Order: sequence, then C-alpha cells, then structure tokens
Amino acid sequence: MMALARSVLFNIFYLGWTITMGVLFVPVLAFRAHAVRAVARFWLKGFVLGARVLLGLKLEIRGRENLPTGPAIIASKHQSAFETFVFHQLVEDPIYVLKKELVTIPFVGWYMARSGQVSVDRKAGAGAMKAMIRDVRTALNKGGTIIIFPEGTRTLPGDCPPYQPGVAALYTQMGVPVVPVALNSGLFWSRNSFMKRSGTVVLEILPPIPPGLDRKVFMTQLRERIETASAALAGLPAPSLTLAAPADPAPSLGA
Repeated sequence: MMALARSVLFNIFYLGWTITMGVLFVPVLAFRAHAVRAVARFWLKGFVLGARVLLGLKLEIRGRENLPTGPAIIASKHQSAFETFVFHQLVEDPIYVLKKELVTIPFVGWYMARSGQVSVDRKAGAGAMKAMIRDVRTALNKGGTIIIFPEGTRTLPGDCPPYQPGVAALYTQMGVPVVPVALNSGLFWSRNSFMKRSGTVVLEILPPIPPGLDRKVFMTQLRERIETASAALAGLPAPSLTLAAPADPAPSLGA
C-alpha cells in the first residue's frame, strides 16, 4: 500500500510540475536554445527531487571522472524515464537524440523543439540518418554533449536487444569519444508502469571508447560494456552477447 500511495503522489506531482513549469516559462521559448535548456535543467532537477522526497528514490552517480572535458557522445542504457532527468546534472549542455514524435507532446515537446535537441523522423528512411548526423555535428560544434540510447527503446533489467545503427554512424562520422553508461533504474521504475519503488538508482559512467575503431569492434565493445555493467548493477549474471544489427538503416530511438 505504501508503494501505491507513493506512486500516486509522485504521478500527481509529475503532472502538476510539468504543467506548472510548461505554462510559467512559455515566454522563455522566444529566447535562444541555451536559455530554454537552462529552464529544462531546473525543470528536470525538480523531477529528481520529487522522486527522492515522494518515492524514496535516490540517485547515485559513479565514474564522473570518465566524462571527457571536450566533445563527446554519451551512449546510455535505457530502462525508464528516470535517466532522462539526470544527464543535465552531468554535463553543461546535453543534447538528446530522440524520436520526432516526442516534440509534439504539449509543454514538454515545445521545450524539446526549442532547446536544440536532435529529433529524428523515423519514417524518413535513410534520410533520417543523414539529418541526424548533420544535426549532431552542429550540436557538437556548438559545445553540446550528445546523449543517445543505443537500444532505441526502454528495456527491462536483463534484456539485451540489438543496438540500433545510429550510434555506430555517429561514432564513425563524429570522431569523438563515446562514453558508455550503465544503470539499474528498471528495478525501481519499470517502463510503462504506474508503480514506482523506493531504492537507489545507480548510474555508472564507464571509461570512454576512443574514436578510430572499426565499426564492428566499436559496437561489440559498447554493447559488452553497457550490458555487463548494467547486469551487475541489477544483481544479474553477465549476459551472453552476440553482435546483431537491425536491417532498417533508419535510427530507432527510445522515449
């Protein structure tokens, strides 16, 4: 019953905070993307604070020393909405690679569209990949740090789906380090679940993969590092992995 009560309170807060912030800061949408991201940073900190107070859900970040000081791509495991709230605490200007449908959501989508996030139209086929590469290069040149979820969707702890080709395309085209991130958020905040549990979400920043590796070698290393570390954080045995890639050349992106 306590978990249900906490979940009800948090979901009420989640909706109320979103509407309040979305309405209150509408004038900021007329400003530059940097100003909109500053509002988003405050907005997302509110979610993390609300989760800690109302759900008893704490955040532990490990491996901050592995974050490069220059341009980089962060490739993160994706198990819940929670991790999308925390990268603003790690880097100054996080730029998410996300599906275009998200920018049409009232309030939240408006800020995504105006803050310089990279939205990808998955119906555009190969053109989506070209547009993503162009927009990511622009964001990196402006000092942003790219955040991408290689699986393309939220997964359950222990699930190890093939990684989508978008992250490999960015690695080979951008020439910057890719930082793997493991986590265990799905233990407490499962995808599409109303119920949330108290506990400690651990987000572990792993050593960066330097640019210049063969594409297949990179994908193998990235998947092995993220999945092995995420399984350990969830108290699960190390997964048996085989490299597999989807046939569709268009990047598939998670929510």
